Amino acid sequence: MHCPTRVYADVVVAAADGRIDFGGAQELEDAMASAIAAESGTRGLVVDMSKVDYISSVGLRSLMVAAKALRARKAVIAVAALKPVVAEIFEISRFHHVVDVRHTVREAIAAISPQALAAWDREHPAEAG
Repeated sequence: MHCPTRVYADVVVAAADGRIDFGGAQELEDAMASAIAAESGTRGLVVDMSKVDYISSVGLRSLMVAAKALRARKAVIAVAALKPVVAEIFEISRFHHVVDVRHTVREAIAAISPQALAAWDREHPAEAG
């Protein structure tokens, strides 16, 4: 699993790619670490799940730990672009109550920060609304 990150103003976008299972969860945690750090000025974290085919309970735990850390400092976590099988896992585990689930990365960013949305739209003009 790979999970490169990009910063758009005050929002970090982590683009997960692959299975978030025992091995992939550590890669996800590493990618989210700077965004969830207490000293981070990050207003929100968006995990782009468009290339994730599977998430295990270990992966869900990683997201839960990040959500708790971000909430403690009044920041937000969202996941976006869930494939049907991953969306079903989120629904069955009721994980949509733990993290904000959005259809697109742009929609998730828009829900968190106007400044980040402007930065995203400059970089992705075809997706701008």
